[in-house]
Amino acid sequence: MNQKIKMRLRSYDYRVLDRAVSEIMDTAQRTGARVRGPIPLPQKIHKFTILRSPHIDKKARDQFERRTYNRLLEVDCTSQTLEALMGLTVASEVEVEIKV
Repeated sequence: MNQKIKMRLRSYDYRVLDRAVSEIMDTAQRTGARVRGPIPLPQKIHKFTILRSPHIDKKARDQFERRTYNRLLEVDCTSQTLEALMGLTVASEVEVEIKV
């Protein structure tokens, strides 16, 4: 019984994200599954501005940004691959969303 699983991984650090993707791909390929990806999705940039001093210097501001990196993996897996992927521990900074 083969299932197609789409995994969407998100992180603020692209190095941690790429390491998690390589771990998932190695585990899937070791069990004989076919893996498509990683497909880099567009990164989301969230920019925000904060006042340095709320009283006198209204024009003094700091600007920050937060980048979210995304990767997409498609895995054609068997039950053995599914069990191996469920037992895999990924870094806590990476959010994994799985669709069957």
